[in-house]
Amino acid sequence: MSDNDDQSNSANESKQDAWTEAKEVSKEESASKARDENWQQDVISKLAFAALDEQRRTRRWGIFFKSLIFVYLFTLVMMLPDDWGGTSSTSVNGKGGKHAAIVELKGVIADTTPANAETVIKGLRAAFRNKNTKGVILEINSPGGSPVQSGYINDEIVRLREKFPDIPLYAVITDICASGGYYVAAAADEIYADKASLVGSIGVLMDSFGFVEGMKKIGVERRLLTAGEHKGFLDPFSPTKEEDVMHVKGLLGNIHKQFIDTVKLGRGSRLKETPDLFSGLVWTGEQSVDLGLIDALGSTDYVAREVIGVDNTVDFTERESPIENMLGKLGVTIANTLSANMGMDPARIR
Repeated sequence: MSDNDDQSNSANESKQDAWTEAKEVSKEESASKARDENWQQDVISKLAFAALDEQRRTRRWGIFFKSLIFVYLFTLVMMLPDDWGGTSSTSVNGKGGKHAAIVELKGVIADTTPANAETVIKGLRAAFRNKNTKGVILEINSPGGSPVQSGYINDEIVRLREKFPDIPLYAVITDICASGGYYVAAAADEIYADKASLVGSIGVLMDSFGFVEGMKKIGVERRLLTAGEHKGFLDPFSPTKEEDVMHVKGLLGNIHKQFIDTVKLGRGSRLKETPDLFSGLVWTGEQSVDLGLIDALGSTDYVAREVIGVDNTVDFTERESPIENMLGKLGVTIANTLSANMGMDPARIR
């Protein structure tokens, strides 16, 4: 065999070995690629099944909450009274005859609270217009509040007493009747309270805070721009000006005078004026009898039974209907649930 033949055979063997190695590498790459594809498919499958599981769980919870709401609504409807006119359970005994109409005034008197003028006045009008009302009892438990809202109620009581002269109105104080609460009570024919009730606080106030020195200590500069010399008066971050203070005191004095005149008009000669009577102090119900702030000691039941002369009472207080109350709470619950699912702070929902 010649050298050329040997070289040719050697070259062929080298090519065959290279082809074999290339084939083995190709097989390994194919196997690796197949493993990668299988891994990707496994991940996709797991994600798909996880999403399906999540949908099933969401569906189950949705069915559960819908069923719960349905049961709640059904129970609520079954428990609703036949009469949706705002009357309490005590009204059942009073539907057939004469009764004492009760209207509650509870809490701070303001246009954003249940003790706002519009709500209280609606209850009073309904009470006076009812043909079976023999007398109206305004049950008060309030520390006071807005002089404007209190004035609205006082004016309406005066108007209703003139329009329905045969129906008396009595104010009954429970725990406290101070400031704006007494402003309202002064319009009643008579005022009753418990011996330990707190009565009075015939005065006016305006309070705030001053941060001027605190801002100096932490190095904060106040930049207040106004159009009008006194537009920023009593700004808590700026030094007070004597003329601004005197102006506000004049406002308070004027409102205080209105308060005093209203009390004197309502109570008349029954008041035993003392130097402290209109100073903003409060007294017990027992002391208030001597001062003429109230007429006698007595509860709502006492006034209905002994003064008005009836055993039956009907509550004419305007309240949120059960459905409105429930829908309000349901709306808050839905908002909180949505915000939680969306990763939002419920406090940021406006």
